[in-house]
This record gives sequence, C-alpha cells and structure tokens, in this order.
Amino acid sequence: MTGAHRSDGVHHPDDGGLPAAGARTPVDDILAHATRDPGAIAVVTPESELSYGELAARIERLARILTARGVGPEEVCAVAVERGVDAVVAMAAVLRAGGAFLTLDVELPVPRLVSMAESGQARFLLTTTALAERLALPVTGPTLLLDRLPAPGGPAPAAPPYTAGPRSLAYISHTSGSTGAPHAVMIERAGLDAYLRFVVRDYGLGPHTVAVQLAPLGYDASIRDIFAPLVAGGRLVLVERARLLRADTFAAVLQEYGADTVLSTTPSLLTFLAQGPDAAERLGGVRTVVSSGESLRPFLAAGGRALVGGLLVNQYGPTECTMTSTRYKVPAVPDTSADVIGTPIDGVTVQVLDDELRAVPDGAVGELYIGGGGVARGYRGLAALTAGRFLPDPSGPPGARMYRTGDLTRRLPGGELEYLGRSDRQIKIRGHRVDPAEIEGALLTHPHITGAVVTAETDGQGRTWLYAHVTGLSAGTRDASVRAHLAATLPPHMLPRRFTRIDRLPVTRSGKTDRGTLGRPSVPAAERVS
Repeated sequence: MTGAHRSDGVHHPDDGGLPAAGARTPVDDILAHATRDPGAIAVVTPESELSYGELAARIERLARILTARGVGPEEVCAVAVERGVDAVVAMAAVLRAGGAFLTLDVELPVPRLVSMAESGQARFLLTTTALAERLALPVTGPTLLLDRLPAPGGPAPAAPPYTAGPRSLAYISHTSGSTGAPHAVMIERAGLDAYLRFVVRDYGLGPHTVAVQLAPLGYDASIRDIFAPLVAGGRLVLVERARLLRADTFAAVLQEYGADTVLSTTPSLLTFLAQGPDAAERLGGVRTVVSSGESLRPFLAAGGRALVGGLLVNQYGPTECTMTSTRYKVPAVPDTSADVIGTPIDGVTVQVLDDELRAVPDGAVGELYIGGGGVARGYRGLAALTAGRFLPDPSGPPGARMYRTGDLTRRLPGGELEYLGRSDRQIKIRGHRVDPAEIEGALLTHPHITGAVVTAETDGQGRTWLYAHVTGLSAGTRDASVRAHLAATLPPHMLPRRFTRIDRLPVTRSGKTDRGTLGRPSVPAAERVS
C-alpha cells in the first residue's frame, strides 16, 4: 500500500502538505481535522460529545501547560487517569509538547503501577487529585492534576517549541509479562506515526469510521484504539469497558453509538462473543474487526469467520515492534489448517532464520526476526537485555537493527507467514511437535464446548501429556465421548488425557487467556501416559 492507493471515503493522512513521515505525530492530523471541520464529532461518551475543534483546543492548552512545566523531548510523562476524554487529551498533549507518554491502567494493583513508573523512568505525572493520593507513584518531577488545571481565559503559557524529531521517544509501553518479567519498551515517533497511517490506509478508515476503545489503558493496543480513528477523522467511542466484555451488552453498545469498527480485540473475546444464538447479531454488522495477541486459529476452526460480516484482520506483532508487524486479512472461507499471520505491513521487514542467523528455505521452520521502521529503541534501563534481543540487521542499511521475537514461523507458498508458537514453549508428544491451537480449534467444534485451553503437563517420569480446560461441557458428558469427537480429526498423540470443566476461561486485563491461573492436575500412576 502507498499513498497512491485510493478507495472512496477513506482518509489518506499522507496527503495535504504535512511534514515528511516521522516528523509528525497523530496530533497533527487531529489539528488538521479541527481546522477543516471544527464541528465534526471526534469523541463520544455516555455523557457528552466532543468536537474536533474542542478536542484540539484542549490538547493545545494542556500542551502549553506541560511545556511550561518542563516537558520536552525524551521526557517521559506517566498518565494515570480513568479511561475517558482526559486520557485522550493527556496522551495527545504530551506528544504535542514533544514528550513521551507512559499510560497506566489504574485498575491494576498499586505495586505493579509503581514498578511500571520506575522501570519506565517517568519524570512527570498526569493524574487526578483522588488518584494521586491513592497511587502515590514515584516520579522525580512535577505532578499535574488534570482536575485542577488553571481556568481557561488566563494568560496563555508559551507555545510548545515542537522540537522533537522522528527519533525522539513517543511512548513507553510494557511487555505483557507472558514470556517473562514486564519490561519498559521505548517506541520512537517515526515508528508510531508510520504505523497509525498504515492502519488508516490499509483498513479503510475515514470520517465514516466509528470505533470503540476496547483495549485497557496501559497496553499498547489502546494507542491504536484511540489514535487511529482520530487520525482518520472518524469518531472514537469511550464507554465502560465492562459493557464491551459482556455478550449481552456488546451488540447494544455498537448499536447505540453506531460503532462499526473494533481495532483491538483478542481471539478469546471473539470466541466468547461467538457463543449463543445472538452471535451473528453481535458481530455481523461490524465493518472492521482486528484481532491480535493470541492464535486466531481456534476461533476460525469453530466457524467464527462466518459470524463476522465485514473485514476480519489477524494481526501479529510484539510490543517491541510498534504494536503490529504483519497482518492477514482473513478470507470468507479461511484455511483453518494453519495459523496464518500474513505479510509485513508497510516499512517492516521479516526474516525467518535458523540458529546461525541464516535464512531458511520457504516452507522450513525458523525463528522470526523483524526489522524496519517499527523496531523499538530497546528496553529502558536494560542495556544488556536490549543487546541480546535487538541485533544488527545485515540486510538493512548501516545501523539498522532487527528484533529477535522468539517465535517460530515458516513462509507458505503464497508468501504469507504461518505462526508455529514460541520457540521456548514447543510441545513434543512422543516425538511429534504439537500445536495446542489446533487441538483447541477441534475442541470448539464439539456442540457443547464454548471455550478451550490446552496445556502440556509432565508426569513423575518426565513424560509429557496434554491437559484441556473447557467451558460449556456438562459433567454428564464423558471424557471418552469428547476424545471420540476429537479422534475424528486428530491423531492419537494429540488427544488430551484429562479434561477439567470450568465456568469461564480466565483472561488477563488485555483480554488474553490467562493460562497461568489455570489449575494443574495431579495424575494417578494408572493414568500416566507414555
């Protein structure tokens, strides 16, 4: 995709005489929309609507205050507020002032937030009076209380100098911790700008777009949720997140606000929303659904694609590479035999390499390395870890680096990448490599199973066996009948030995299945497998 690609109704943010890509931020587009059509609605909440003109004025005012307090390039500002308009204004104003934001999910435990503020090396804090007292976050510089800003109409602070360049920090985001302790990742302005503009172009966003913010603050997906629709000139809908996580109110929210775009969901949530007789109503009218964070294969194997009436995109990308590195637009009749993550987005390169960093032939399995403009600067305050994960890219220009993902992939005949799981989480059963997502997808085809997670366990003799947690299955349904159902499509070594029935799969704050909280079984000697 380039700026020459056109389709009716799509906003093209690379037009209009703005500075070259990387020298600008999403705020430039918000201000441009405010100039062209100040009365157009930018943000909608249950209480009010905010026009682009009003949003731009609030951003400019707060940016001037931040500049007067000392915010500028490379200065990190922690943003600790409830989800809502204040969060949008604060993030944008920090960018406008030349700084970098670190958004925090204030519903997380306080010790976790303290750790994030410390590892992100935040100097400034934007919060409210009540939250400042409750959180007591450690910052070395000023705390700005958003509910006690100077009244409008007084002497205007000096305008921000706007000296931040494309290599300046844009935001700090922490890794999820699913593969180890969370680390503070430094993303630069050029990567953020290029990525958001790609999303607008590739997914056909424009003034017609009405998108809901689903991802919680503090997770990088929320940055896409918030800024992509605003870069496109569309509407951003901010409602209580719990309403979007309940099957009975999800469709009601979309209908109430005319929302047609979900830019950050997870396969776990899609699978949950796909249950019951009203599933087609919940997802059928959505124009664009973007999924990431987990394997989409189980959802597709269970027939989920037919429930999404519009565009369904499977995104892949680590936090270390500006949210998304590859994407796959799922066809109406998908191939469910592989977990396809597609091709690189604009400005990103991908290589499938062996242990000696040599390219493997197409079809062969290797580790995925990501290069290009979206690669992060590294981990804040962790030079050794950065050096071990961000390596020189021999195929790029001088000074280019590539990120070692730890994910196994292979290139399919059509050029798309197939995701094969973590290199450090491969399951071997009797010499066979097993993909849990394939088994989970087969479980979801059972008429009574509504959710499934498959894990590997080891008995006292070091032998590996499969364990399944399932939802929707009654106690009266025998495990043997479930295995018989699976045996119709799976070989014997892929059949779980144990099944545990639970009411609902646990999920993390970001919406991924929380495998770490699932109980581990004890295996009687008579049932241990070889």
